[in-house]
Amino acid sequence: MAEAALAVSSIEIVPSGKALGADVIGVDIKRDLSAEELGQVRQAWAEHLVLRFRGNGEVPLQKLADFSRLFGDLDRAPVASQTMGKDFAWQHPEITVISNVVVDGTPVGGLGSYEAVWHSDMTYNATPPKGSALYAVEIPPSGGDTHFANMYLAYETLPTNLKAQVEHLHCVHDASRNSAGELRMGFADITDPRHTVGAVHPVVRTHPVTGKRCLFLGRRRNAYLPGQPLEESEALLDALWAHATRPEFVWAQQWQLGDVILWDNRCTMHRRDSFDPSTRRLMYRTQITGEAVI
Repeated sequence: MAEAALAVSSIEIVPSGKALGADVIGVDIKRDLSAEELGQVRQAWAEHLVLRFRGNGEVPLQKLADFSRLFGDLDRAPVASQTMGKDFAWQHPEITVISNVVVDGTPVGGLGSYEAVWHSDMTYNATPPKGSALYAVEIPPSGGDTHFANMYLAYETLPTNLKAQVEHLHCVHDASRNSAGELRMGFADITDPRHTVGAVHPVVRTHPVTGKRCLFLGRRRNAYLPGQPLEESEALLDALWAHATRPEFVWAQQWQLGDVILWDNRCTMHRRDSFDPSTRRLMYRTQITGEAVI
């Protein structure tokens, strides 16, 4: 990707110089965008997969939701993720709290301070989210970086024999555990991936906007390729994951206060570094409703 800034009208798109990611300069997400500006941002999102809007200052949560809604309908946040007070979920039904902060013994959000391994969000659903926006309110002095991987490049650079093997395969995405790795109520603890319960998606999907093909892997734990002997399924998935998370496909977001990151969940994976649990990290996330995976 070219590293030079591309100026379009009053908006400037500055690519990261890595496999994905770009800064959007000249957009204040607290104000309305013109149709032309919105078109430019959408084009940049399709091209760069992850966009960073820096220097926003304090963003009212309704403005974060309004901005996110420019890219599609929003999913309601899980009620369990909203422990910011009895009125928070009612006032901000589309905002998920991502935090390690604990008040009076109760976490105010989810995901804590541990390392989050590579994944795409909620792929165990029949219609996984299109993408998400994440807004930084409090950040630790070190750690907690978010890494993104380009699944277009991961697919395009697959060895020929591996690409041929997986071209028409599907994968079962485990629904039994949440993002913290905790077993969901009503689900059995799966030890044999052949018994995994969750949505079944093609291993290689077509992006509905760009028409490009990309790997769609979800999460590694308990994933299974139906119709394959377990050993072959495990070996194929291990090979895909090792390839898809190679450093040359990755860009890391080092957070600053007020950053808003918009990522495309359909053609990226992401992970988070751990950080000191004695420090505070507070972020607000919206989730953009997706479509069927083809």
